[in-house]
Amino acid sequence: MSRLSPQTQLLIRRFALVIISVLVAIAAALTIAVIFLDLDTDSIPTMIELLLSSAVISLGLGAFFVWVSSGRRWNRLATRLVAAHGIGMIVILVNIVIAAYAMFISTHDLALLGLLLAYSVAIAVIYSILVSSSIGDSIRTLSGAAQRMSAGDLSVRVPLAPERELAELGAAFNAMAARLELAFQRQRELEEARQGLIAAVSHDLRTPLASLRVMVEAINDGVARDPETIQRYIAAMERETVSLGRLIDDLFEMARLDAGQIQLRLEPSPISMLVQGTVESMAAQAARQGIALRTFVDRSVPPVLIDPDRIQRVLYNLLQNAIRHTPADGSVFVEVHDRGPDVLISVRDTGAGILPDDLPHVFDRFYRGDKARSRDGHAGAGLGLSIARRLIETHGGRIWVVQPPEGGSVFSFTLPKMIPHT
Repeated sequence: MSRLSPQTQLLIRRFALVIISVLVAIAAALTIAVIFLDLDTDSIPTMIELLLSSAVISLGLGAFFVWVSSGRRWNRLATRLVAAHGIGMIVILVNIVIAAYAMFISTHDLALLGLLLAYSVAIAVIYSILVSSSIGDSIRTLSGAAQRMSAGDLSVRVPLAPERELAELGAAFNAMAARLELAFQRQRELEEARQGLIAAVSHDLRTPLASLRVMVEAINDGVARDPETIQRYIAAMERETVSLGRLIDDLFEMARLDAGQIQLRLEPSPISMLVQGTVESMAAQAARQGIALRTFVDRSVPPVLIDPDRIQRVLYNLLQNAIRHTPADGSVFVEVHDRGPDVLISVRDTGAGILPDDLPHVFDRFYRGDKARSRDGHAGAGLGLSIARRLIETHGGRIWVVQPPEGGSVFSFTLPKMIPHT
């Protein structure tokens, strides 16, 4: 049995099922005849012979129908349904004729019975044509929708057919189409984001490289000779180099996050010391731009199980973003609060805030906001906040931004005190 093909095994199982069903039907018919029709013992062999003859003829006609309908001429569903109804009525006609002869019905009555059965066959065929036409329309609708989808129309949907099986098929088709449309939309958004990233990175690389080239050529060609100018150029070159390094670090970090190669080195860390250290490292830059950095740390906050380097990177990105968008004489305020199972860290600035159209997208990768809001007219490559969100979510926390009524922006994130589930 195991060496037979799956199709042959299926045919054998179906044939066995038919034989068992016929034997059960014969046994049921005999039981009914004995109990309800008072069939005597002498008539039982005749009854069995009659039932077996009818079964053989019925099975023969059924096998003939299966053989004929397996050809290409009968491969349409409507044709097979009509033929099945017709064969079924013929089987009934044959059985009744056999029963009529067994009961010695007159020729006139047999002819009348045959006429009524022929009429029943015609009615059954008409009914089967109507039913098969309805089913065929539903199937053709599905087929047409599938062809439209294969041609690229992912918005196609099909009405649900009245038949339950076809309705389930239609619902599955609509669900598949919706998922494909969503996946295509995401792919298109990612492609647009990728093109935006290429344009942003090209600009962000070209600008500092061009500036570096000009200053190096000025020094090499002797255009800048006095020590003060050379020192100023060197300081500017250092800033551009740091900017390039930061951009490359962001790109590398995002690539590692996408590849799932970030492994957190969790350790109990006092979040207050981490915040204070990050703020102190940014104090000189804020002072040069005339921005006051202030902090408030709730002393009751216990150590948090985090990767200190990753969380410091998040804080650095948020502070860098706040300083970039805060005008001179403004301030950036960092707060740390105990919120039960979580620790809440907020970075508040007194800048111009975020445009309503930009607000839903500030954490999207490659999204670049309005450069006019930045002190230096540079909006970055749009990776810093996206990296911050990914790192916070990897720690089991969440990050968000709000626009307070008094102006500015407040970026906040939480860190769970317990071990995050990864």
